[in-house]
Amino acid sequence: MTDGYFITTDDVQGVETFPNIIRRTLGVTDEVMLCEFHFQAGAVVPEHSHMNDQVGYVIRGRMEFRIGDEVRILGPGGSYAIPGGVPHSATILEECLAVDAFSPPRSDYLTEAK
Repeated sequence: MTDGYFITTDDVQGVETFPNIIRRTLGVTDEVMLCEFHFQAGAVVPEHSHMNDQVGYVIRGRMEFRIGDEVRILGPGGSYAIPGGVPHSATILEECLAVDAFSPPRSDYLTEAK
């Protein structure tokens, strides 16, 4: 990552978070983190929870997203908000690009952020 306020995806190496899921951590402050996720069709984000609030936006593709007991099919323009501690998972129905923000930043996603 660069030493400034401006970051492009060319500045950040992708990390495989789960099989067929690549994450780029694009920006981090003390309070919030922005990540880009590239999902291949058929990829699965297993059910998990974390203490961080998470909000996201689907740019392209489709996914089946579960938050708590609620399931929705999300496509371009779909968004989601997950309070910390709430279990969630996703199954990718077609190649997908999404952007997520986490607050506070996830320490386990700081691997490529400098």
